[in-house]
Amino acid sequence: MEVQTPPIRDLQTTVDDGENNLRFMKNVSIPLKASKLPIRANVYLPLSDDANAKFPVLCTYGPYGKDIPYATFFAGSFGEVNPEHRSKYSAWETPDPVFWTSRGYAVVRADERGLGQSPGFLDTMSKGTSECFFDVVEWAADQPWSTGKVGLLGISYYAGTQWRVAARRPKGLAAIIPWEGMSDYYRDRCQHGGILSDKFIGVWWNRQVLVNQYGKAGRSQLKFPPEGPGARGQEDTIEGDLPEDVLVANRQDQTVDNATHKYRDEPYYASKEFRPEDIEVPLLSVANWGGILLHLRGNVEGYNHAGSKFKYLRFITGRHDLPFYYKEEAELQQSFLDAFLKGEDRVGWSVPGKVPPVTVTLRKGNVGFNDAEKEKTYPKRQEEAWPIPRTQYTNFYLTADQGLAASKPTATGESKSVSYKALGTLENQQAVQFTSAPFEQETEITGHVTAHLNVSLTPEEAAGDKDIDLFVTLRHLDAESREIFYTGTAGDPVPLCKGWLRVSMRKTHEEHPKHRPYLPYREYFSTDVLPVRGGEVYGVDVEIWPTNVVVDKGNRIVFEVASGDTQGSGIFQHNSPTDRPASKFAGQNHIHFGEGLENYVTLPVIPQK
Repeated sequence: MEVQTPPIRDLQTTVDDGENNLRFMKNVSIPLKASKLPIRANVYLPLSDDANAKFPVLCTYGPYGKDIPYATFFAGSFGEVNPEHRSKYSAWETPDPVFWTSRGYAVVRADERGLGQSPGFLDTMSKGTSECFFDVVEWAADQPWSTGKVGLLGISYYAGTQWRVAARRPKGLAAIIPWEGMSDYYRDRCQHGGILSDKFIGVWWNRQVLVNQYGKAGRSQLKFPPEGPGARGQEDTIEGDLPEDVLVANRQDQTVDNATHKYRDEPYYASKEFRPEDIEVPLLSVANWGGILLHLRGNVEGYNHAGSKFKYLRFITGRHDLPFYYKEEAELQQSFLDAFLKGEDRVGWSVPGKVPPVTVTLRKGNVGFNDAEKEKTYPKRQEEAWPIPRTQYTNFYLTADQGLAASKPTATGESKSVSYKALGTLENQQAVQFTSAPFEQETEITGHVTAHLNVSLTPEEAAGDKDIDLFVTLRHLDAESREIFYTGTAGDPVPLCKGWLRVSMRKTHEEHPKHRPYLPYREYFSTDVLPVRGGEVYGVDVEIWPTNVVVDKGNRIVFEVASGDTQGSGIFQHNSPTDRPASKFAGQNHIHFGEGLENYVTLPVIPQK
């Protein structure tokens, strides 16, 4: 797409920083195959007496500003980062150049097209911007200071971009580590079970992306409330400011696009699709059990479907921003990258069958939340595959008296229902809970969760289209009936896991190769929409995101069904009045019990060895 921009200037600078033993090349212009406009990057090289020295390269490509110091972007988080990774060159969610150049790597940190100092059309996570990243990787592999091997390493957005570019197979790409990075734009991020996840997208877009658009006036003076991340302190655009009407023409607005488009077969979503099966490079996918509303699903499914010969899945806990920099995790990253970028395999990553492909952190006991040191006491266990092959998928049955029974209730022929108000919000929660008896022995639950529910709606208004939104949550209670919370994305207390389904999107595609008994496959196409009528009962299967917990003897599990967001949703809420109008959703929701109307949640129980 043609964009308006001032004449491009070349203001690259190079500084040798003896104190940090690196060479800093700022605003390096990277040419693109399909555009006359460059991608701009900062390049960090180890200082060397050898003018012909070559280094493997770590690349990041994203929206948050290559020139915004981590300390400015989110001061509170930066102050808690492992000091080994805190430098004046540190940036949010990316590898620290001082740390990595000291270990023999070059670091390329690129501003995404249309953002920071990179001119062009702003369209985050799109096919076009992924093609630009492809060119960045190939450029990095071809530089005189490069060995020709490129690795990708970064958190969140800087992980999400890795899946997409790796599937395009750029020359020189040798390994990727998507650390807490969603892989499915529609299902993981935007439309949970067909329900628009609008609040996070709005905050993210307005605080972290839009304010960093190329050509935006006054962005160097932008300030936000101190809590939370935000694009504070970006430098003004090299070529100068652009008028507001040009800025609008030069971008796709995610807040508008995600509200406007609802289905995966619309061009907007279809253009952002890729085939994880096309990923061939060695892969280390790092998933966080606490990322129950954004990244967790994508790390698991990205791993499952990637075509890589060498692929590994690692489950961690802790806050979204800090574990990436823990000493033990950085050592893991380096050992993996050294194996495939330097040919120095100290662990056996490159030896088939040497390293077990799955490492699980086991959430056992109540260590509290947002306490990194206590969470490090969680044991870890290696597994031969995901899902764990010895998993026993076990039904826990909902009962009309709001119990959660380990055995199927005896049919009485009597029809009953449990009802709750429709269209709940986080502030006005409308939920019913089904609680198990105390567990008779320690029980591990690790893997994918599903629920089968028989639901109906009594609408508030008789006229017009109707629908039901299901929000389900799995919670863990101790022996004194107090809920045990875990660390969420922002350090907030979260339950075990969540799932969602818009009942009009209930159609599953059992013939699809990605359909599995523990994870129903839905296309979410416009052609899949089914009617929802007041008073009719619909049997639906709800996908719930993966989880792990070791339930101690005497503890209980709670399965919660709600009509809106409940505790643990944090900033990842579903509040759009356009997506969830009262005319369509308001009324009473019902869960039905009786002959042929079994309701259950299927838990992945891992038998003790």
